[in-house]
Amino acid sequence: MSASASHAADATRAWSAWITVCVIWGTTYLAIKVALETIPPFLLGGLRYVTAGLLLAAILRARGHRLPGVAAWPTLLVVGFFMLTLGNGGVVLAELSLPSGLTAVLIGTTPFWMLGVEALYARGRTVHLRQWAGLLMGFAGIVILVWPEITAGGAAGRNFGWGVLAVQTACAGWAVGSAYTRRHVLPADILGTAALQMIFGGGLMLVVGTVLGEWSALAFTSKTTATFLYLTLAGSLVAFAAYSYALKHLDVAIVSLYTYVNPVIAVILGTLLLGEPFHARMVVAAVVILVGMAIVGRRARPAVEAHE
Repeated sequence: MSASASHAADATRAWSAWITVCVIWGTTYLAIKVALETIPPFLLGGLRYVTAGLLLAAILRARGHRLPGVAAWPTLLVVGFFMLTLGNGGVVLAELSLPSGLTAVLIGTTPFWMLGVEALYARGRTVHLRQWAGLLMGFAGIVILVWPEITAGGAAGRNFGWGVLAVQTACAGWAVGSAYTRRHVLPADILGTAALQMIFGGGLMLVVGTVLGEWSALAFTSKTTATFLYLTLAGSLVAFAAYSYALKHLDVAIVSLYTYVNPVIAVILGTLLLGEPFHARMVVAAVVILVGMAIVGRRARPAVEAHE
């Protein structure tokens, strides 16, 4: 095969991997919503990530790859806590009271949090005027999206507010974990690092679930079992491998565009399959948030990982 043909084949596989990431991570919001019918939130995330991490570690070992040594474990434990225990845990908690599509739209604010965290770090990235404008626009989109429900009062309004807070906690955790990763985790072994992060982060979620007494409420139906397996195998193993491949062969700015695609898929699936509410305000708010993301991203596009 000629060099040009080989390059074309790599590009085709890279774009296929990126599309895979968009589709799978766009559908995980629906899968989480369904799985929560019988699986408590922290056990859902914990069992999913521990299982996926152990499977990935076993596959890597079977192929002769060495996993990160014990010296790297404390760092990976910190990353697992912020990116999975807080990151994914916040998403799952939010979906107890928010529609899956709305959760996906609110997760679109992650780049704003990442920019803010980077700016706070010593020698962090300077936030330019254009980026401040994008941040303010994104915040305006969130206000448009959630204000009527939060101000409605009563238990429904309070639950909605807690759901929004859980999503923003997830975004903040992911941003801190991402910033920490870029400074303390060597990128030499992406998959091995991911395996241990999933094991540690998922293990912490199991601890939280145990403290909260979630085991007594754990049950599986055919539907929730299917969605749990989908989240574990497709959402964690397949999608992360595809994401890693895409990062190696495509510009990070292109790869990070999956964050624009995921909310669209999640909203469509939630509306069609779960009958979740869909109205003009959601469209306007989503557009405002995405435009804000685009403005922020023109100056700086931090590497974005997935917390679906």
